[in-house]
Amino acid sequence: MDAMEIRELSPALGAEIHGVDLSRPMEAAQFSEIRRAFYDYGVIFFRDQELTPEQHIAFARRWSKININRFFRPVEGHPEIAEVRKEAHQDNNIGGSWHTDHSYDEAPAMGSMLYARELPETGGDTLFASMRHAYEALSDGMKAMLGGLRAVHSSRHIYGPGRNSSRADTEERTGNPELATQDAIHPVVLAHPETGRLGLYVNPTFTLRFEGWTEAESKPLLAYLYDHAVRPEFICRFRWRPGSMAFWDNRATWHYAVNDYGGQRRLMHRITLEGVPLS
Repeated sequence: MDAMEIRELSPALGAEIHGVDLSRPMEAAQFSEIRRAFYDYGVIFFRDQELTPEQHIAFARRWSKININRFFRPVEGHPEIAEVRKEAHQDNNIGGSWHTDHSYDEAPAMGSMLYARELPETGGDTLFASMRHAYEALSDGMKAMLGGLRAVHSSRHIYGPGRNSSRADTEERTGNPELATQDAIHPVVLAHPETGRLGLYVNPTFTLRFEGWTEAESKPLLAYLYDHAVRPEFICRFRWRPGSMAFWDNRATWHYAVNDYGGQRRLMHRITLEGVPLS
C-alpha cells in the first residue's frame, strides 16, 4: 500500500498508478484507493504489467460482472476478452472516432479495461475526454435546456447489416450483425451513478438524435456538443508501452484510438464491465 503512487496526467482527467502488480491478489485497502482514483480521474493507467488472460479476467471481476462482447472477435479460449486488433495490411482501426462503449445498451457498460499485447513502433496512442469538465464549461442556459433532454443511442448503424461499407476491412475483426438490435434512450445530462457528478452523455458514434426530435433537428445541437466536448483542456493523451493497461469509466469519458500507424500491427485485449441502468 505504501509503495503505490498516483500521478495525475492532466487537470481534466487521467492518472497513472505505479507500484501495483495487477497479476497478484490485492488487499482491500489498496483496491479501495484504486477505486477512488478511478472515479476521481475518469481513466486510470497501469504500466509494466505482465498479465495472463486469466489474471486480466480476475482483476476485472473484482469490479463488476464481465460483459461478453456481441460483436468483437474473442480471444481464443477466453470469451470474456475481446480482441481490438489491426493488422499491418488493414486501413481502418477499431475505435477510430470519439465514443463511449455500449451507450446503446439499456444498462451501458460501467468501464472498459484495455491491455496492450502488441504495439506499433510509433503511434497508436489513445485520447480521452472528460464529459464532466465538458458539461461544467457550458453556459447556465445550455445546461438548463439539456437537463430536460434525453437522447436515442443505437448499435444498428455501426455493427448491423447496414454498417458503413467504407469500413469493410473490419468485417474479419467484428461480426454478428444480426445481433445489432440495441436501441436505448438515456439522459443527455447524466448524474453519475457512483459519484453523483453531472456530465454529458451523448457521443458521435452511437447517439442518433434527441428523443422527440428528428435527426435533422438534432444535428446542429449535437454537432455543437461534440465539438465542445473535445476542447484541448478536457483531454489527455496516453502513449502505450508494452504491458500498459488503461481502465476508463464509460459514464464519464469518451475515448478515441488514433489511427496513425499504417503498415504496423496493433493488438489489444479488452474486457468490458457491466453497468447499471441510467436515470
